[in-house]
Amino acid sequence: MSLKKNLQSLSNKVSLLSPWEGIALLSDLFPKKVVFSTSLGQEDQVITHMIAEKNLPVEIFTLDTGRLFPETLDLLARTENRYKTKIKVYYPERESVENLVDTIGINGFYESIENRKSCCHVRKVEPLKRALSSKSVWITGLRAEQSSNRGAMNKIDWDEDNQIIKYNPLLDWTYEQMIDYIKENNIPYNPLHDKNFISIGCAPCTRAILPGEDPRAGRWWWEESKKECGLHGGKSESLDTRLKIQDTRAINNISSGFQPKDQVI
Repeated sequence: MSLKKNLQSLSNKVSLLSPWEGIALLSDLFPKKVVFSTSLGQEDQVITHMIAEKNLPVEIFTLDTGRLFPETLDLLARTENRYKTKIKVYYPERESVENLVDTIGINGFYESIENRKSCCHVRKVEPLKRALSSKSVWITGLRAEQSSNRGAMNKIDWDEDNQIIKYNPLLDWTYEQMIDYIKENNIPYNPLHDKNFISIGCAPCTRAILPGEDPRAGRWWWEESKKECGLHGGKSESLDTRLKIQDTRAINNISSGFQPKDQVI
């Protein structure tokens, strides 16, 4: 039976499971074929904690685009040290980056949406395809509250671009749930979050947001288009007929302060 034909059965099985139980089930059903992509954001740190604490046989990887914040790279090292685990790092192809910069310039992504998407493709989409190659299940930290596009997803989806099952265990978690979990478990996180950087990507493409702004407003802040880079905004086939939903504006008081316990380094 093809992976795609397993979707309904898998959806039924994980629907009543906790996030870590769902990950454990999938790792049992697809041994050595389950991977988790972390951007080291708050959601991803929650999932990394679950995988490490439960000793789940899931490969964790991240994408280093070459334009990340120093704080993000520091968090990568702190996370590996905290959980005594290795996070595999995928980099963009050297020749592709050189051709990109030769064509659009070092910061040419500011000049047009096409340039920006080309940059995202070289630095993120292509390395992701390599990371997912030959795998069966891709675990992500997506939450429905993050954007209308993500709100239309299901916990179990089929990613057509990468021909892989996508599992979004935190899809129905609220921002408050996530923060509470981080506090309770003293999970290391990016200090930029304390400066109102909610969604953190490449340094040139990310800014802090204002209280009441959409969580994705700080990403590609000079654009008015849909705030996706191509990793999760491509073709996707869900299990059910999807309804049009309104953007969730759940974070109305970001600047109220979130100060977990001292970080374990």
